[in-house]
Amino acid sequence: MDKVSADIRLESLKSFQSTIRKTEKAVVQMKVKGAQTVFVEKRLHALHIGLAVLETVWNGKPNSFGIEELVQARTVLAGLLPTIENQYAKSKAGSSQRTLLERRIQSLELAIMAIDDLSN
Repeated sequence: MDKVSADIRLESLKSFQSTIRKTEKAVVQMKVKGAQTVFVEKRLHALHIGLAVLETVWNGKPNSFGIEELVQARTVLAGLLPTIENQYAKSKAGSSQRTLLERRIQSLELAIMAIDDLSN
């Protein structure tokens, strides 16, 4: 994790922040429509943990998440990867969508590695 460049760190943190904002908007829209939000809220919590873990590892920012929460978040984040990778495979080379997906995949992988480091 120490060998990750400053640019990639910044891109990863921004990617997590963007994904969190998008997911928060989705939760609000789902609640307005009366849809169940438990699954999306669980995903949102895992995204918050992923961001916090990266900030802990890279910036020394403390977090209050226990091992069990970290393990659960890792499972949720790892579960997002196949869907995003599938979207990436369908995206056009050089498109902004593909760049966004590349950064999202990279940030999730880095967060999973950071969670593994903290939980061992």
